Amino acid sequence: MTAPRDTHAPAGAAAAPPATLGRRGLPHALQALRAIVARELMRFLQQKGRLVSALVRPVLWLAVFAAGFRNVFGVAIAPPYDTYIPYDVYIAPGLVGMVLLFNGMQSSLAMVYDREMGLMRLLLTAPLPRAWLLLAKLLATAVLSLLQALAFVLVAAALGTVLPHDPAALARGLLATLCAALMLAALGLLLSVSIKQLENFAGTMNFVIFPMYFLSTALYPLWKLEESGATWVWRVAQVNPFTHAVEWIRFALYGQDPGWAPWVVLGTGIACFAGACWGYDPQRGFGGLTKRGPGG
Repeated sequence: MTAPRDTHAPAGAAAAPPATLGRRGLPHALQALRAIVARELMRFLQQKGRLVSALVRPVLWLAVFAAGFRNVFGVAIAPPYDTYIPYDVYIAPGLVGMVLLFNGMQSSLAMVYDREMGLMRLLLTAPLPRAWLLLAKLLATAVLSLLQALAFVLVAAALGTVLPHDPAALARGLLATLCAALMLAALGLLLSVSIKQLENFAGTMNFVIFPMYFLSTALYPLWKLEESGATWVWRVAQVNPFTHAVEWIRFALYGQDPGWAPWVVLGTGIACFAGACWGYDPQRGFGGLTKRGPGG
């Protein structure tokens, strides 16, 4: 005997229960993960100028700005360095961070574009947990960031910047770079929740990218900020998660203890991803946009 249907339930109340990654759904979830990552990679490869534009900015900093200050360092020896270093060696991890930062923010633009074009609405209606779909976007962005960072390192080596190249140093640096890429990709996801239209993207990014980059140790060490009397810049740089991302990469390359940097990077990444999942919940941030329709 079939139970009577509740005629008083609102429309859509008889929908399927929330999607879960059960045993039967795991192959489908992995297939979706591969598809999303492959889509982002294919889109990146089709945009032939994207890699060039991603490398122009840090290469200019390395080839022009760093060349003018090549011998600035040597005033003091500070960790993780045990000898005097030229400025291009110091700035290289910060420029790797620049590549990761800009690509993370570029992913935020892509999310807003997909949302306005309706592709993101279509993706988020897939029978999979929304957090899993966002995780797939996160991993795709991190993979692209890592590939661009590796391309920059090769260009930097061709320009004469000497970085540690033993296998252990490369493995440590790769791990730190990957975690930093994940953190900045998660930040991009979180920002895409609050950016409602493409026209608002540039203004919002100016309040994120430049303060994060310039108020960090990407261009100068913390001790120089404190020594110069820029106390407020020094204090902001200390709590800037991008500072800890750059420092983790820098210390990892030289086999030194990065201190709290890994925990700050991982904690910030988890917090940003959790905030993005909350914002894209149908009952909260993105759900409101869905109810208003594409032109709302």
